[in-house]
Amino acid sequence: MAIKTTIILRTLVLVLATLVSLPLVARTLVEGARIWPAPDHTRLVLDTGGEVDHNIFSLSGPSRLVIDLKNTSLKADFAALDLEGSPIKRIRSAPRNGNDLRVVLDLKSDIKPRSFQLEPNQQYGHRLVVDLIDEGGSRIEKATAPTVTQDSSGKRDIIVVIDAGHGGEDPGAIGPRGTREKDVVLKMAKTLADLINRQPGYTAKLTRTGDYYIGLRNRTILARKYNADLFVSVHADAFRTPQPKGASVFALSQRGATSETARWLANSENRSDLIGGAGGLSLDGRDDTLAGVLLDLSMTASINASLGVGSSVLGQLGGVAELHKPGVEQAAFAVLKSPDIPSILVEAGFISNPQEEKNLSTEWYRTRLAKAIMGGIDDYFQKTPPPGTLLAWQKQNGQSGGGVSHYRIQRGDTLSGVARKNQTTVSELMQFNDLRDDRVMVGQTIRIPAS
Repeated sequence: MAIKTTIILRTLVLVLATLVSLPLVARTLVEGARIWPAPDHTRLVLDTGGEVDHNIFSLSGPSRLVIDLKNTSLKADFAALDLEGSPIKRIRSAPRNGNDLRVVLDLKSDIKPRSFQLEPNQQYGHRLVVDLIDEGGSRIEKATAPTVTQDSSGKRDIIVVIDAGHGGEDPGAIGPRGTREKDVVLKMAKTLADLINRQPGYTAKLTRTGDYYIGLRNRTILARKYNADLFVSVHADAFRTPQPKGASVFALSQRGATSETARWLANSENRSDLIGGAGGLSLDGRDDTLAGVLLDLSMTASINASLGVGSSVLGQLGGVAELHKPGVEQAAFAVLKSPDIPSILVEAGFISNPQEEKNLSTEWYRTRLAKAIMGGIDDYFQKTPPPGTLLAWQKQNGQSGGGVSHYRIQRGDTLSGVARKNQTTVSELMQFNDLRDDRVMVGQTIRIPAS
């Protein structure tokens, strides 16, 4: 009897152990997939039910990328993905080793793969990201070739590079009604680029023209490849409560400048990079002491110019939107860290504020903001044009940029008083500067049309 009882107990233990172990073999699901083609890479994103143990490797003849996912099964429909504009010809998948999943990308050419996982955010859950990087440069060459429009006398345009924040898998901040920062700022950046390109003496370039992500360092690298005179990054702010509102302008902080100059000195590859944008100062071959002095001088000049153009832009924004802070703020944002290119970051408003989210969703409001930013940029460069540009030639020869003069509002000034002094009308000044009303701020620069 005792032997029988022992056998029964052992059997029960084995059954219970089997039942307890069953949940451990439950497979992770690939629940969805997205693809984001960019000029220099394509990003494939797999939505997963949790973290996945994976491995990727490339094959040639023909070109393929294999993605093996352990203890995973497929729920997503790869056939529904739009592969246009990507190096992927077809995506195949099949179970492997019983519990695993193999995904194969048939490619048009060889690529360099990179993979990593992302934690859940407010829009997506766990994700496996696979980047297909075009090392040959065939797809990015057109995007990065610098174009400088010159007239017959060699007077070049001022190059303004406009950077729409976030993109692709990174939506940025999301408003209460679901408005995504990445969409708002791309539309606004394109509007600003159109305004700049219509202005004589200027050429605008965009870091991204579609819904894809560019690394923060790569955005400033693009600006350098375009020989930018100014880099403007466009964003929309957010806060955990809906009350904060207003537009802001940022330049690089001294703390950010110090860490960046140290990074440039520590990285030998940076020594051969061009410093000074179109100016042409190189660190190549310099010893550490001299390179450090040159970097400090360049960074100081860049920050001072950034603060100058930022103040001009903020003054114009104050005429069409509420300001979050009265002056240019400074922070260590990565996109502001070019030691050779004046750089500002414009927060167009708080997308977390219901009213500002509604405003930023409309074309008319984004256009007003873009016109204000353009007005601030033009105000600054009319006063301090880079050497060799059309604006510098016009200033040297006493010519106005397109029959327009500029006036900085002083204490006690009213718009009606400025209109009388310049033999124009309040309504004409409001229309010319895209002002909502006749209120002006001390330090604000307004454009005066030629009589």
